[in-house]
Amino acid sequence: MLTRFIPNLFTLGNLFLGMMAILLAIDGNYSLAAILVIIAMLLDGLDGRVARALNAQSEFGKELDSLSDMVSFGAAPALIIFMVSFQDATTVLAWIATASFPICGAIRLARFNVRPGIPGYFTGLPIPAAGGVLATLSLFNKDIGPVSMMIATLLLSYLMVSSLKYPNFKKVGLPRKAIWIAPWVIVFAVVVAVMFPEQLSKLIFIPLVLYALYGMKHNMRTAASRNRAKKRKEEKSSRPSDR
Repeated sequence: MLTRFIPNLFTLGNLFLGMMAILLAIDGNYSLAAILVIIAMLLDGLDGRVARALNAQSEFGKELDSLSDMVSFGAAPALIIFMVSFQDATTVLAWIATASFPICGAIRLARFNVRPGIPGYFTGLPIPAAGGVLATLSLFNKDIGPVSMMIATLLLSYLMVSSLKYPNFKKVGLPRKAIWIAPWVIVFAVVVAVMFPEQLSKLIFIPLVLYALYGMKHNMRTAASRNRAKKRKEEKSSRPSDR
């Protein structure tokens, strides 16, 4: 029984960090709030792997994971970006951008739970990646204006509910013997995060953005290939017959 609950501990840790990120953002500690969202991503990536390694998957764990993700990667990043960039720009667009992010995240999670995806791929940008990008993007508020932040927030919101395909790395397994290493990895991540919160967050921002842009690039490449194939087919059908 205890073994089956171990993956849920990782999920609850994800939820706990999401709540701490919200409280830190309210308190004005945005750098640490952003890094807690990143550490929550680590826990989110481990809970499913631990569950599969222990053969402890359950519908309860699946629903708990979605609810935790909604807080850690939907509400928390939205609040962080609002407190950092939009608080002094109380325009209608700022409110819409802030509200759209968790709304689209909720739609993304609900769709993931009820629709079987393409093997090896996610349909739409996963909410942990979107939340990680938004949380770390907030650290560049001195270099990026509120309007650009709003556009980026709306773009991330759209990518979550889009039909773009993103690689699914969650299926990469975790050996059962390596489960005991996971807590130490988390402890190490927390220590590094506390010591270098802003530097680490900005470093992680780069691969997260590249992942978010991957779906757009992949979709454009696929669309271009389809157009070329369609054009060749039309040209072939328009050629006069030899007979």
